Order: sequence, then structure tokens, then C-alpha cells
Amino acid sequence: MKTINLKDKLKQMQQQRSALLATNFYNYETLCGIMEAASAMKQPVILQLTRSSIEYMGMAVAVNMAKTALEQYNVEGWLHLDHSDSYELVAQCLEAGFDSVMIDASEKPLEENIAITRKVVALAAKYNANVEAELGYVAKLGQSTEITGFTEPEEARYFVAQTGVNALAVAIGSAHGFYKKAPELDIERLKEIHRLTDVALVLHGGSGIPAASLRESINNGICKINLATEIKNIFIRTLDKCLSAKEEIDLRKLFPPAIKAVSDLVTEKLEIVK
Repeated sequence: MKTINLKDKLKQMQQQRSALLATNFYNYETLCGIMEAASAMKQPVILQLTRSSIEYMGMAVAVNMAKTALEQYNVEGWLHLDHSDSYELVAQCLEAGFDSVMIDASEKPLEENIAITRKVVALAAKYNANVEAELGYVAKLGQSTEITGFTEPEEARYFVAQTGVNALAVAIGSAHGFYKKAPELDIERLKEIHRLTDVALVLHGGSGIPAASLRESINNGICKINLATEIKNIFIRTLDKCLSAKEEIDLRKLFPPAIKAVSDLVTEKLEIVK
């Protein structure tokens, strides 16, 4: 269920100094955990799929699961393609009914990033879909977190003007995956990016960032926070405990505690962003 276009919702949240939680799901069970939390709290959510999740579940199954779940749980939500590495995948997802897509060309030279993002923006306009891009270095799983490549405010202004993108994921000190120590977000940099651009600002790598830092980022322009690693981790760790505790093979008895663990986690995060 969605009441307004995601582009408008993100700007509304930014003006209100609140944020949407963008949650990746990987199967029926993680999706249920997310939905139970959002429904109980009456909070909107963005459901995210990556290329690997789409390939694992199948496009039609994944999309239908997400849309059916939003209706069944009566939750305001949108379906978003996370970290697409190609124009072709973006096109497939828009045709399949995604509300929002991310094209991630952040590791390419600036002008190349601009060119592909502009192309995606033009395509998405035909579907009235939201487009997110990334500028700067936000370490992905397996990449070094020692490398720095923060988003430059003036470069962000130029990028937004050249592409017409709706949302921008910024590099201000977060990283994908778990942190060895609590990250320190560059809030002054975020403030300047927010001052120079008129787009929804996105924080990737939301897993493991302290609540106070998340709230401070929201107060200074972030209106979409991604959550993925912690969802996978809590689901698998809880399932592993259940498997170790007793000799049980009935999936219908093993999965519910893991679903509840995901629900509890998402509830905690929704309390922070609302």
C-alpha cells in the first residue's frame, strides 16, 4: 500500500526531519519480520531488493511477495532496487513495477557516473519512479573501510544539477557491513551537502550506527536510512541457536523465532527514524 509517490514522501520526511527505513529482504521470512514490525508501529517502510536477491527468488516472485505483503499487513511502503550495477537491470525492475531504483556508478569517474545516472533518470521519468544514485566511497562488503572518499559538497551540487536525480546516497563515514568501531559521521559535511542540494539524502550502511548518530544525520538532511546486514545477521544467528538447541526439522517451528528477531530489530530501528 502506498499513498503518495516515493519522491514526494522522501521530501516530506526531509522537511519533517524524519526518515524512512529502507529494509532489504531475502526471503519470505525476513519479509514477514519487517512487515510485522512496520504494521505494529504503523510506520511506512521501503522494501529493498538487490540483484542477488532478485536472482535468488526470481523477479516475479520477489515483486509479488513484496506487494502482497504490503497489502496484507496494511503498511504504507514502496519497492526499491538497491545498488543496481546496470541500466538493463534498472529497466527490468521498472517494467516489473518497482517504485524506485538505484543506479550505483559511484566507483566510476564522475562524468561517467553522471552519464549513466542521467540515462536512468530519463527512463524512470516514464514510470514516475524515484531514482537514487551514489557519490563518493561507501565501502561495500569486502572492501577496505580504511580508504576515504567522502562526498564533496560542491561535487554533489554539480552531480545533482547535471543528472536530475531524486535521491543521493552520500559518503560521510558509513560503510556496508559491520563496523570494527562505532563510525563517526561527518555531520558538518552533511549539512553543507544539504545546503547546496535540493534532493533526498540517503545514508547507506545503517547497520551498527549508534542511534544518536542516526538521529543527528536525520536532523541534518538524511531522509532514507538503509538496513541490510543486521537483518541477515539476526535472522541467521537466531535460526542457528534454534537448530543447536533441539533436534527439530519442521521449518514452520524453526522459522518463527528468527522472524520475531527480525521484527524486534526493525521495531528498534523504526523507533529511531520516526
